[in-house]
Amino acid sequence: MANPSKQVSVDHSRRALLFGYRGRHAPLRPPWSQHESHFTARCTQCDDCVRACETGIIVRGDGGYPEVDFNRGECTFCGACEQICVEGAFLDANQEPPWDYVAKIGDGCLALQGVYCRNCGESCEAEAIRFHFNMHRVPEPTVGTDACTGCGACVENCPTQAVTVRQQI
Repeated sequence: MANPSKQVSVDHSRRALLFGYRGRHAPLRPPWSQHESHFTARCTQCDDCVRACETGIIVRGDGGYPEVDFNRGECTFCGACEQICVEGAFLDANQEPPWDYVAKIGDGCLALQGVYCRNCGESCEAEAIRFHFNMHRVPEPTVGTDACTGCGACVENCPTQAVTVRQQI
């Protein structure tokens, strides 16, 4: 366990203002994380969840708090991060859904620019990303938010980094 005197607190709203991130999304925390304020209040930055992550997508982020980096792979929702935490920073994986995140396709998508690409759909095991065909354009992706688990498999395979995983609104 981390030494409480070494614990670093990060005021994300202040940091956003100072670095021009205003309006950007909060860090993507591991699955089953409590609400941001509860999570950061309980997390000791011990890195147990980082070490427990079987796919290596949980990394040490701002202030030492764990964040998910889908550029490193996808989440299998194994629950190891929740199970190893003794500080209560996570919800019960057996009782709660992992999160309410879904994939979002951004303007940088090659298909939206007329270039044939289906990488995101081919990597989506849940088949949440579908392509709509049109005789006059290349197939364009849409995300079925009801089927998307937010696993992030589509993020790593996007050549233009147009796919992100964010909270469903």
